[in-house]
Amino acid sequence: MAIKYELIHKDKETGARYGVLHTPNGSFETPIFMPVGTQASVKTLEPQEIEEVSDGLILGNTYHLWLQPGDEIVKEHGGIRGFMNWNHALLTDSGGYQVFSLAKMRDINEEGVTFRHHLSGAILKMSPEKSIEIQNNLGADIIMSFDECPPFNSEYDYHKSSVERTIRWAKRGKDAHKFPDKQALFGIVQGGPYKDLRQYAIDELTKIDFPGYSIGGLSVGETKSQMYEVLEYLKDKLPENKPRYLMGVGSPDDLIIGAINGIDMFDCVLPTRIARHGTAMTSNGKVVIKNKIYEKDLSPLDEECDCKVCKNYSRSYLRHLFKGKEFLGQRLVTYHNLYFLKQLMKDIRESIKNDNLLEFKNKFFKKYYK
Repeated sequence: MAIKYELIHKDKETGARYGVLHTPNGSFETPIFMPVGTQASVKTLEPQEIEEVSDGLILGNTYHLWLQPGDEIVKEHGGIRGFMNWNHALLTDSGGYQVFSLAKMRDINEEGVTFRHHLSGAILKMSPEKSIEIQNNLGADIIMSFDECPPFNSEYDYHKSSVERTIRWAKRGKDAHKFPDKQALFGIVQGGPYKDLRQYAIDELTKIDFPGYSIGGLSVGETKSQMYEVLEYLKDKLPENKPRYLMGVGSPDDLIIGAINGIDMFDCVLPTRIARHGTAMTSNGKVVIKNKIYEKDLSPLDEECDCKVCKNYSRSYLRHLFKGKEFLGQRLVTYHNLYFLKQLMKDIRESIKNDNLLEFKNKFFKKYYK
């Protein structure tokens, strides 16, 4: 088996899960946050730095690597790991989200999706079989079924037909998967806000029997309360002995609430994206380092953080880098934000083991969202 999930402890108050995910390229305590390396690169950081700010499991993007440089070229390097000189574990998405969010003039049918390249306009086709073929070439430890991600508040009938098609695509993808002993293929639970459709997706996907399950169609424009309502519903519905992955979620509040609702794995571009625009996550909330208030501030970015950025540089210097359009500023805040989330996930895991995740949540929210 490509992966194995061990459920070790459940928080007595919330049911949040502490476990260990075993993969061919490392074992990882969960809940875990995975930095996003869209194009075989966590933006601005080199692999040694990624090691320092992650737990060793990162995400690559099937759609982008298929288009540039091409999955066959990546395969010649021995997969993403050899391509980017990453000696740890990887997860790839299916490419479906990018097809539906970036592509121009797309046409969906039972076979798959025909669409235009989001930059060149070239006509391309993606099917469940093609998505799996690309991911087999990319060589990640964990790969995703090809799915459609409709807008959250689409009509019920559209969600219903989409879920049914996504389940059929999931079966086709599993049948096409060449390396099930090396790469774990996850099924993806869609259904928008409709609980009966979410339940139907779970029932049908568990019949196919995947080694893990992803929750899709969230953090796509719905309100926080809508997302949390879906997560709370799904909490006791998914198989307990399989890992649960909430796709595209990475703000501190969502990570904590997600863990409370039984999520084991998270990923998101949020911490790196906001870092490149000068926003840092700190123990006392967000800091927009470009603001003039920090011009003469000699204190570290976060006095409670022990990362190399906070040990070595002042807020004043970081502001100077951004105002001077120096690329180093983006690199340093990116490093800090990912380190901050790595520490947050460690604190969440410790709180679950100590049965006090709710207490931790209340203290964290009081400081971060004051």
